[in-house]
Amino acid sequence: DRTMPLARSTGQIPEATWTLGFREMTEPWKGALGCLGVAVFFAMTIGIISWQALEQSPEEWVLRGRAGGVLWERRRGALLLRTLPAGRTVAVITVGGVPAAEPPPPRDRCWHDGGQFCYAWEQDAELRLSLEPPPAPATECYGVRWTPLRPDVMLKNCFSMANISWYGGASVRAQHWPLNGAESPAQPFVSSDFSRNPAGYGPVPERYFLGSTGVTVTVAPDVPLFLSLESNRHFCLESPVGRAAVPLGYLLCVSPDVVAAHRHPRLFPPRRSPIWWYYGPAGSAPKIKRGLRSLAKRLKRHRLEEGVLALGEHCTAILAATDHTPSEQRKRQDAARAWDPSLIAPLQLSITLSPYTSIASPLFLRSLRDGETAGYWLSLQPPVPLLTMWKGRLCACLNVTSEAALSWYLARARRLRQALGATYMVFEGAEGNAFLQQAVPPPAELAGDRYTGVLAAALATLGNTTVISAGARSSHLPLFIQMSPLRSDWSHAGLKGVIPSVLHYSLLGYNFFIPDAIGGSLGSDAPGDPELYVRWLQIVTFLPVMAFSTPPWLCCDTWVLNLTRQCIRRHREFVVPLIIKYSEEWLHLGYPIFRPAWWLSPTDPTAFTIEDEFLIGDEVLVAPITEKGQMWRDIYLPGEGYLWMDTNTARVFDGGTILRNYSGSLAEVPVFVK
Repeated sequence: DRTMPLARSTGQIPEATWTLGFREMTEPWKGALGCLGVAVFFAMTIGIISWQALEQSPEEWVLRGRAGGVLWERRRGALLLRTLPAGRTVAVITVGGVPAAEPPPPRDRCWHDGGQFCYAWEQDAELRLSLEPPPAPATECYGVRWTPLRPDVMLKNCFSMANISWYGGASVRAQHWPLNGAESPAQPFVSSDFSRNPAGYGPVPERYFLGSTGVTVTVAPDVPLFLSLESNRHFCLESPVGRAAVPLGYLLCVSPDVVAAHRHPRLFPPRRSPIWWYYGPAGSAPKIKRGLRSLAKRLKRHRLEEGVLALGEHCTAILAATDHTPSEQRKRQDAARAWDPSLIAPLQLSITLSPYTSIASPLFLRSLRDGETAGYWLSLQPPVPLLTMWKGRLCACLNVTSEAALSWYLARARRLRQALGATYMVFEGAEGNAFLQQAVPPPAELAGDRYTGVLAAALATLGNTTVISAGARSSHLPLFIQMSPLRSDWSHAGLKGVIPSVLHYSLLGYNFFIPDAIGGSLGSDAPGDPELYVRWLQIVTFLPVMAFSTPPWLCCDTWVLNLTRQCIRRHREFVVPLIIKYSEEWLHLGYPIFRPAWWLSPTDPTAFTIEDEFLIGDEVLVAPITEKGQMWRDIYLPGEGYLWMDTNTARVFDGGTILRNYSGSLAEVPVFVK
């Protein structure tokens, strides 16, 4: 390790000798000696400056481990994560909130501990680096913790995207893969509903980032966190502004490659049949029941009788109205109006609930009358409930910190499921933080995404036929995650965003997701595009669940209806067995079920930016077309040394190659088996 240069000796000459010699000199010699002294002084000064510039490296090791270490770079004011013995820089972290020009080394305040490095910028912040226990033998981890020394210091660490692709972290409205193409201002890193906050982060913002160089960044759930994304430059972790001394900390790990770096052991729920969302008459309970029977008959007529009929929250609330009717009146109701699940058999029923209730609803008014608002609903200051907008109505939100409120809510959900004969329950509105939406500081027990996490844990007790709209450190729970709605177009907010979202969710451990309905559920300028519908259908065939909001006979010609039958059969006979197989691998090894191309080519830079292909396990590659009007595309076959067979033509190709202008008609999707 280098040290700072020692102070130079003064080299003083004894005064008596100097005075005697000076008196004997003539005036011309005095002038000459003075000029010579000035010249020597300048020469020495320039020499010392040059020596320091050459001798002092712009980079200094601050903490070394077995397989790598952390350096400080003076020029940018950055931490460098570097592997050993190769000397390869795998992450560059630019530091904000402290003077960049001040070099930390060698003033290590933890010099007595070889596993730590500590340094303080006076009156600004303190940095502590430490070697941490690794999760795997080939991995090395470093704890990074910044502590502000003044309340007005905002800590900021920015991870460079230069020569590195990043994955994980935040889902955004127009999802890209990798994360490098995303853009977002600094904002709280909590989940949000895109319909209410299009610029926010989506339903599964996990505090986990994976770099193509084999680096992972993990932020603990108790660290208050802001995140910003600057397209193709960096993403930044920031401490909140205006809070007293909020630390910023994370775990930085490095592995041999990107695949070795990623581990996510999880549990998994059972498979689901195709979902058919009901959008028929919804004015009253009898109309809804007739509409459900009519839809079931149409599906049977078209030989699509397998699946689930799904009701939205509004229809569920209408059918559930009898749940609030006094028992005497319920007994007197006409038996013919009662819902009989056998009327849609073999189709099953799914209902939708949320943790919100309108302040005009009988449910809320009854709790108000009984004095239960403070316990059952989130409150600003008891007994004043925290009100927020949900689907155009002013609503109160379930208080998940109350055991009594959660027990009541879950009991009501079970009772409703039994009364309607529903097999599945969808819970919307789990994302976001109602306090932050009102610009009110949340209580400590509901900071960040804790509301989502607590609600998810409670809903998991309802069984593994439960669907939730968001997740927060809950990918280990046997729940389905409902993906955010997409636009009915070809953009990254529409069809092009499907595969990036699949890879993002699966990487974060959410392998059992329900994609948005085929064709997209948000309006566009050109609705009812048969080509868009078919390309969407071709992708969703290879995902855990196929969901429809527009039946094929309403959007397209007869050939699309026939294609839909073929896709549902292929999903049942080919895809579901694959998902079950790789669920076991996911459970025991932590590998995602849906994998990016770089999973088989972890060192090939070409694979890091491919966002329109995905693998199911290690053996099936799906390469659909996502460009309007195209009938061919380039396909990257990963895994040098492997062979891939086209399931449509039985032709075999080498892995580690690119197939140029490969055919992909509307009648087929390019699928390869390893």
